[in-house]
Formats: sequence, structure tokens, C-alpha cells
Amino acid sequence: MKLDLFLIDGIGPFFRGLRGRTNWSKVPFEHLEDRFTGEVDRHRFRSIHEEFRDFCRRVSDLGFNAVTLDDVVHLAPWDGHSPSLRRRIDQYREEYWGLFETAREAGLEVFLTSDLMPYSQELLRETGRRPRASARWMAEAVDRVLADFPQVKGAIFRFGESDGRDVGGDLRSELVVRTPRHLHDTVATLLPVFERRQRLCVVRTWSVGAYGVGDLMWNRNTFDRVFSGLECDALVVSMKPGESDFFRFLPLNPLFFHSDHQKIVELQARREYEGFGEFPSFVGWLHARYREALEKAPRLIGMSLWCQTGGWTRFRRRTYLGRSSTWNELNVEVTLSVFKNRNVETGVEEFLERRDPEASTQRMMSFLRLAESAIEDLWYVDDLARQELYFRRLRLPPILTVFWDNILINHGVRKLLRNLVYQPQGKIDQGGLALEKIERMIGLAESLPVPLEDLLFQRDTFEILQLARLYYFGRFSSDLVSEMTERRRSYQSRYDPRFSVLLDFSPWRIRRSTVRRFWSLLVRDQRAYRSIDRVVLLRSLAPFAFLLRPLSHRVVPDFAKETTMGLSTLFK
Repeated sequence: MKLDLFLIDGIGPFFRGLRGRTNWSKVPFEHLEDRFTGEVDRHRFRSIHEEFRDFCRRVSDLGFNAVTLDDVVHLAPWDGHSPSLRRRIDQYREEYWGLFETAREAGLEVFLTSDLMPYSQELLRETGRRPRASARWMAEAVDRVLADFPQVKGAIFRFGESDGRDVGGDLRSELVVRTPRHLHDTVATLLPVFERRQRLCVVRTWSVGAYGVGDLMWNRNTFDRVFSGLECDALVVSMKPGESDFFRFLPLNPLFFHSDHQKIVELQARREYEGFGEFPSFVGWLHARYREALEKAPRLIGMSLWCQTGGWTRFRRRTYLGRSSTWNELNVEVTLSVFKNRNVETGVEEFLERRDPEASTQRMMSFLRLAESAIEDLWYVDDLARQELYFRRLRLPPILTVFWDNILINHGVRKLLRNLVYQPQGKIDQGGLALEKIERMIGLAESLPVPLEDLLFQRDTFEILQLARLYYFGRFSSDLVSEMTERRRSYQSRYDPRFSVLLDFSPWRIRRSTVRRFWSLLVRDQRAYRSIDRVVLLRSLAPFAFLLRPLSHRVVPDFAKETTMGLSTLFK
């Protein structure tokens, strides 16, 4: 298998100086603007240009040939916008021209991202959120951007997720593409622009499961309804490797083999669900397995690697900016090695050669085997992670106990896990062995170019997870509660702001048998929809979401309900 496109996200420089919990899924445009004048902050952009130049040089030297930046609409002038927004778009266009030239000089093509569909207040009034009107506007906007910026190779469209509630600014996206027909017609409207301009239109199948098109990433019938009849060289379908987000324990998505459309595989180096690069969460062998399974995928033209994008967190490490992202950069370089027809060991060897030529490759390989095992054995509950579970149009994530930078320890999670895991003592023993592996990693790290303090942080964090396992799967006791409460206090005092440990031992006034019945009613263990899904659950349940609020209150962190699109999105 020979790939032509090696794409990496370049948004890291835009997050310089941000504080607090940040949405890393998109450039924070509202922070690039002066809050007093409303103008684009030119001083801030000088720093962005400097860091972007260094980033492009480094990733180009590694072997990447393209970079993504956000986004189309901030570069698309439209007379209907307010005068202040039109002025800012002109300023963004000036700044981005320089960024595009920097990428070109480094040998990188540029792809711009866009949601379907971003709106200003004026654009909302113009299109009325109508999919066809929105698609026509977007086609005109893309045409203008591609005409004005010859450095832009193409655009990457996300339809199944919109801006979170915490995203500010005059241009915010909403979910308006709600059916397979909507998306088919939208892509059909966009494609002639890309064909005429000889650029690429990349459509991501990723979705959070909302509306009738929400199962596009795994449902063959929906995939066909969207993409049939749209076979052309300007179209590329971009898919995550599994049927959910960037988690382990997910087999390769069979849709890679389903059609003859050009495709790229999306991968993630900065693991948003596995610590954001605060400790080693190695993906070399995981990505090598995906690479091997993709060997016979028809028309796979490239890979897209997210090195910075994704998730809400307070962690600040920015990949290839400074020297704070050892684990993310290791994942980037080994993944690139694997997809350039080399292998994991070669990638590790080259990584060490750049950082410490005297370091032992075999010692590093032993370290990374332990690191991978520790993640799989204690970060995940593997008995749960291997189960194929679906709620409505969404394949459920294989992890319930960590939510971005929150560790969840509460009675609701305990009840769910005790219904889903059938050898609880084995999970406690497995966690203990994982802690021993981390101690062995600490011993190996002394002669490796890796930050020891990250491993000490990992050990302390994973000790919290092991205490949680005693709570989830062992006998409840007041002594355990006291130990966890004290451990949480000392951990938060030492590592604030990093992971938040959210404790709630108040009992759930629901019988375990009731939880089991309710779970089996809502969740299925197969792709195919059941009768109850088709008749009841797939209909709009948003008006009834309040019935599950007690559950969400006990399981889902409050910040997630306030910053993401909201829990009600899962019921649309």
C-alpha cells in the first residue's frame, strides 16, 4: 500500500497563552480578537506566525506533506455580514495568506476545515438554517476562497458535530445537515466547485449520532444513501478507524472496504481520552494493526493525523512547539513510520536518533510495551471495552470511568460496571499488575530520553484508578471511602490543575436489577437496529431527555453538559 497524502493538523500555535479548560476541537477565534476594538489581534498573530513556521519546518522534515487549518468561513467575504465582521474577515485573510505561504515554503499543502454549517446572525436570516440554501452559500464561499488562495489544496467538512456551547464569536456552527438526503445534496452542491478548481473535497463521516444521518460512520445503508452517485476524483471520504471516537479496543471499520470512493484514515496522536499526552499512551502497535488491516482497502490515498486537535481540557502541551510533548511526538513519528511502509521499531529508532542516539532501542521498546499494557489494563476496563454496544445511532465509547480530564468515581458508574463486568476480582488483580508495570517503566526511564516526572504523575493517577476499581468491584466500606477522599485531596493539591477526581459516594436509589433491565432496553449489542429502536428510540427523544437527567447528573460531569453540544444532542 502506497499513500500519497500525509496530513497533520497545524492549530497548536493558535492556543498560545490560553488558560483554564479549553475546547481544543477548533481554533478559538474569539481569543484572536481584541475585546476592546473588535479587530484581529495583530500582535498575537506575530507569535502565531513564528510558531507556525517552526511547526511546519519540523513536520515537513519528518515527512508530512499537508497541514490543516481552521477554517473556511473566516476567510470568505460576504456582503451580508455586519461591517465589523467583514472587516475582521479581511484581516484574517491577510494573516492567513502569510500562514499559507509559510506552509508552501516548507513543502506543505494546506487544507481548510469547515463545519456544515457555520452562521453569523445575518447569514442565519439569509438562509433560515435551510440545508439547500446553506449549501449554496457554502459553495459560493468555498469558490471564492479557492480562487483567492491558490495555496489551498482542499477543504475538510464536518457535518455531525457543531460548536460547543462555550464557543464564542460571530461565526458559530449548528447541526443543519440532518438526513442522508441533506448530506448527499450538500456534497453534490459543493463538488462542482472542487472539480472546476481541481481541488479536493474531503467529507468526514464522524458524527455524535444526532438525527437521521448520525450513524453514517458505521451504517452501510446510510453510507450508500449519502455517497452513491457522488463518485468523482474531487471527493475524498475521511473516516476514523473504529466505529466510535479515538479509543482502543475497536476493530477496523468495515466501511473502508465498502465503496470505491477515495478515502483517508484519521488517527490521533494526542490522545484526548487517554491523558492528552501527559504520560505515555503509546499507539504504535495499535496503528500498525490498523495499517495492516487497511492493506487491501480500495483507493486509500492517505492518512490524517491529529496531533493537537480534540477534547476539552486544562492541559496545555502543544505538539512540536517547545519540548513539552514527548509522548505526542513519539506517537506522531511512529505512526508516520508505520504508514510510510516502515514499522514500529524503525519509528522508535528514528525518534531516539533525533533525541538521544546513545539510548537503547530495545530498552525503549520494552518501556513502550509496558506503557501500552498499563493503559489497556487499568485506564480501560477491558471486559467492558471489548463489548459492542450501541445506543440509538451511536456506538458507545469503550470507557466509562474517565471523561477527558475528569476521573469519575460515583455510585452510578459503579452500578453500571457491576452489571457489565462479570469477573470483578480479576479486574482488581489486573489493576494491581498494571501499577507494577508502571514501576518497571520508571526504572527503565533512567537511561531513556523521556521525562521522569510524567511517569511519577502517571503512577499517582493510576493509583487513583486502582482505588476506584476497589470501589467499583470490591466490597464497599467506610475505610475505602476515607482513603479515596484523602488520596483525592493530596492528589488535587499536588497536581492542580490536571485531572479532576470527581467523587460521589451517595447511593443510587435504583435496584441493580432495574438498572440491568433499563440498560437492555436502551442499549443493544449489535449494529442492526431492533424493533424497539425503530419504533421508539430512533424517533426524536429530545422532549423526553429530562427522564434521564438523574442518570446524567450522576455519571456525566457538569462541565461537559455546559461546554459540549449538550446531552440532549444524543436524543435528536
